[in-house]
Amino acid sequence: MENIILLSILVLGVTALAAAIVLYLVSRKFAVEEDDKITQIDEILPQANCGGCGKAGCHDFATACAGADEAGFAGLFCPVGGMKVMEQIASVLGFSVAAKEPTIAVLRCNGTCENAPAKIEYDGVSSCRIADRVSCGQTGCPSGCLRLGDCVKACPFGALHIDKTTGIPVVDENKCTSCGACVRACPRQLFEIRAIGKDGCRVYVACRNTQKGAVARKNCKAACIACLKCTKIHSDIKVENNLSYIPDTVSAEKFGAELAQTCPTGAIICTRCGENSHV
Repeated sequence: MENIILLSILVLGVTALAAAIVLYLVSRKFAVEEDDKITQIDEILPQANCGGCGKAGCHDFATACAGADEAGFAGLFCPVGGMKVMEQIASVLGFSVAAKEPTIAVLRCNGTCENAPAKIEYDGVSSCRIADRVSCGQTGCPSGCLRLGDCVKACPFGALHIDKTTGIPVVDENKCTSCGACVRACPRQLFEIRAIGKDGCRVYVACRNTQKGAVARKNCKAACIACLKCTKIHSDIKVENNLSYIPDTVSAEKFGAELAQTCPTGAIICTRCGENSHV
């Protein structure tokens, strides 16, 4: 009996050893040598693996950088590492990198508890994505914030929280890396990545409701009513589908305060340069 057991152990041991040797030889024969530059770049990257660069993760981004020519490299950017990281990567590749203005996530909704009081009570799963499929939301606005925090859960840097007073998400400028996780998480596309602006000065329309003015205001008193007053201040501002949009080409420093003060509903917000008195 003991001999049978010892023989079984010996056979298993030899089989395992043979398999290990075969696997080792196969791995050596078919091994793919990785470019040293990929390893160097990977070590420079923040390893957030957030997908903000449009790649599957930091290693995938490093591979893309190492395989790109100078023109292709110009189209790659790590939002978490920013210019500092891109400059280090460029030095590894022997490329130059053009300066890029820092960006930040902006919530294009001002449907606070005060501006858009709840009309119904949602008693379903605490998920914006699910709530968006089954109802128009507690406020009745088909485009407004659902206040359930999918964006907060999705943010890998803790740069978002729901304000208990307003009920809507707040972006922490010191933590936001503009990775775009909130943009992808929000089912109503309320987040936008915009230029951070000089000294944090930005101007934008905090509304996505395309309903006609009177209907939109029934759901939120801070809704855009497509009054066109903002378009008279700057020619780059357009109103389409009953909704105004202010691009980054409009200087917040020069026009922000005027735009915010001219908006009759408080849909336009200017940060740090004349907050809208309607808000």
